[in-house]
Amino acid sequence: MGHTVYYRIEVSDWEGFREFIAGICGGLGLELILGDESILIIPGCRGVEPLEIRKKGRGFVKTNLIEPCHSLYLLVLHSVSSFGSVELWED
Repeated sequence: MGHTVYYRIEVSDWEGFREFIAGICGGLGLELILGDESILIIPGCRGVEPLEIRKKGRGFVKTNLIEPCHSLYLLVLHSVSSFGSVELWED
């Protein structure tokens, strides 16, 4: 039994988004790996995959509906809309 979040992202203000996510992850105690073209958020929940967000593209992450990581990932992904565009769907 699993649950996956799928997303399509285009970030127009990459530096602003990176700074925002760094502050959010620091405040929430989530490990963050910043790259030039992507970021990787390492969850603190067992059974949840790391969330990789690229500047532009599609992705997916298995959350298995494990809280609070599932909800945190949804909030992070929806926050992309302040820096570009995001489409999100789940199964």
